[in-house]
Amino acid sequence: MSALAPTMQAFFTERLVGQRQASAHTITAYRDAFRLLLVFAQQRTGIEPHALDIDDLDAALVTAFLDHLERDRGNNPRTRNARLAAVRSLYRYAALRHPEHAATIARVLAIPTKRHDRAIVCYLDEQETAALLAAPDQARWIGRRDHALMTLTIQTGLRVSELITLRCQDAHLAGAPHIQATGKGRKQRITPLTKHTTDVLRCWTKERAGAPNQPVFPTSRGRALSRDAVALLVSRHAKTASRSCPTLATKAVSPHVLRHTAAMNLLHAGVDTSVIALWLGHESTEATQTYLHADMAIKERALARTTPVGVKLGRYRPADALLAFLEAL
Repeated sequence: MSALAPTMQAFFTERLVGQRQASAHTITAYRDAFRLLLVFAQQRTGIEPHALDIDDLDAALVTAFLDHLERDRGNNPRTRNARLAAVRSLYRYAALRHPEHAATIARVLAIPTKRHDRAIVCYLDEQETAALLAAPDQARWIGRRDHALMTLTIQTGLRVSELITLRCQDAHLAGAPHIQATGKGRKQRITPLTKHTTDVLRCWTKERAGAPNQPVFPTSRGRALSRDAVALLVSRHAKTASRSCPTLATKAVSPHVLRHTAAMNLLHAGVDTSVIALWLGHESTEATQTYLHADMAIKERALARTTPVGVKLGRYRPADALLAFLEAL
């Protein structure tokens, strides 16, 4: 038997689940990465996945796999780097169990990540937000669900993974209304709700009438929405809203764009970036700095405070006391 199959199985059961207690999202991401890699390796080598050895997945094959992701599957460098991170994690684990493959493992671990451009975040302005929220047909059950889901997302900035795992017991709509969500790294956070969002969510949960452990936003059959389903409904309503708001047609509106919109609304309201990081569940404020780059209003205010070239600085003189009195009336 080859060393790869038992090592990969132990990596998932012992390392990810037993030792690191990785989240379901992490396990799913790693699983998908290795499924793609094993299928690619089978096509390249003609060896069945269960018979592949560690030396079969050498640096040359892994590099070819990463190129295949970008060239044939159309993945961006971020996705490429995420797949490489999964392979590296497995090979670091394998290095402790199979030192006889140390040379192959070392060469795979030496594969560098790919640098990529950091695009300015896309978000919706007030007009675009209003058009998007008005797009669902609220005469239908699904329309009222979608309206409540997007209203909550734009106000709280919840991730898709947090939205689809939100249970009825997580929506606290009495007293000080708030949502309790579990984000990346199993970090739990509480996000307060505005009166408008509370009213929308209260109406929806009353109609939903779900048990405490049931999803807040279910499918028509009562199951939790998938990530793809949320992305599809947002893009569908964005397409509808673009008829009344043409600027939406120029933007690829996704659930993450709604999250960006929540962050930009906080930034425009003067909220400090450290608070925005806590609001969004970021690990540090570095991830929040990207919203500063996207905010033209902040840059314009900074520009207004600068002195144009060739303009002589004046000296401050207080206003005339009588004129100041008259202006204050």
